[in-house]
Amino acid sequence: MDYHQALAYLDRHTNLEGNRSSRFEPKSDPVLPLAGEIGGLSLEPMTALLSTLGDPHQAYRVIHVTGTNGKGSTTRFITSLIQATDLSVGAYTSPNIQRVNERLSWGSDAISDEDFGRIIGLLASIESMLDAPPSRFELLTAAAFVWFAELAVDVAVVEVGLLGRFDATNVVTGDVAVVTNIGKDHTTGGEGWAEAVAGEKAGIIKPGSHLILGSPMPELAPIFAAEQPAQTWAAESDFGVESTQLAVGGMVVDIATPGRRYDELFLPFHGRHQGENLATALASVEAFFSRPLEQDLVELALTTVDLPARFEIAAREPAVVLDGAHNLDGAAAVAETLDETFPRFGSWILVIGLLKGKDPVEMLTAFRATDFDAVICTEADWSRAMPAAEIAAAAESLGVLAEVVTKPVDAFHRAMAVAADEDLVLVSGTHYILGDIRPMAIAFGQDRQSSDEA
Repeated sequence: MDYHQALAYLDRHTNLEGNRSSRFEPKSDPVLPLAGEIGGLSLEPMTALLSTLGDPHQAYRVIHVTGTNGKGSTTRFITSLIQATDLSVGAYTSPNIQRVNERLSWGSDAISDEDFGRIIGLLASIESMLDAPPSRFELLTAAAFVWFAELAVDVAVVEVGLLGRFDATNVVTGDVAVVTNIGKDHTTGGEGWAEAVAGEKAGIIKPGSHLILGSPMPELAPIFAAEQPAQTWAAESDFGVESTQLAVGGMVVDIATPGRRYDELFLPFHGRHQGENLATALASVEAFFSRPLEQDLVELALTTVDLPARFEIAAREPAVVLDGAHNLDGAAAVAETLDETFPRFGSWILVIGLLKGKDPVEMLTAFRATDFDAVICTEADWSRAMPAAEIAAAAESLGVLAEVVTKPVDAFHRAMAVAADEDLVLVSGTHYILGDIRPMAIAFGQDRQSSDEA
């Protein structure tokens, strides 16, 4: 099976994330019940699929990462830190920005088209042996586990897709279980939402694993303790960022962990939340190795981390910032980081697309849309995309000048057409508009840099 055949095969399977094809009914964000068990979900289909493949997920050690925000960045930090120790490390993340290959990586390299097609072909060949067809996410997860076993990785860093307990990735037994934080995403926000979310995310903790909590959650401690981790380290009490200073191209942080203090680490990213993600990653890797890391190894690892679409500055003059903030906490972090990073010289323009299930007024308020001079509303070519007109109506209700440009590429062109060199363009709201826009933004930045050097 070649790469394009593999993509077509995946598209024939249930995609709970949504799909570009109109064959699939649009789905709103899944909402977590606030009482009782989640009905109808089971890990048995995933277990059966992997059993047919020889249980490849049992061939290496695992660090398992969940959380409402920050789990993708934390996963990438952990991967780079372990890779710097000369161990072979695989990483499984979601969602992808431009190509599905991005979800499966070995060190810093995504799986090749050839290997992707071959492994998906293997999965297709055994599907008839299963009681029911797997979902698209289950197939991608199984493909990652098979590929990591083929590579004989020493460790896999596995990011949860949704929540934790019934996520397809939760067939693994993690030496370290990481919960970055607890947020309201995928809940009704009613009474008991934090306990409900914590209960699902705590499901990745296996008896005997080392639990890392990336934010202080003392009121939820009994929920995590019930899963019987061997040891628990929590942010602020056991590790955390001691100081943060803005620097050219990022920031300098001091981080304390149970093993040591890491002083004056240059983090080539923006946003205080990334310092917190790094602290969580350092604690996770220390727990994995049962020892601290050397300062120079950490410094080396930070030069290899790539965080696409996470407050990524793709261009300057005008500044173009890409961030896949898809919930209230993420939007608030982007707004705070903008204020910290960019002095206000010119106009600010927001290009935004959202998914159904979000409250557009709440999201625009979190982004501080009233600080922007214009908001260009767009919609992803995705079954769960919120209509751009609905976002524009919400913006106008806040007194913000809004324009509807339905296609993301056209929306970006519109923003760049009206932006002067001293202005700033932020593209955010959902990863699904960034797949089309990011290549254009990066190409613009490269062209501008080449012109300046000439």
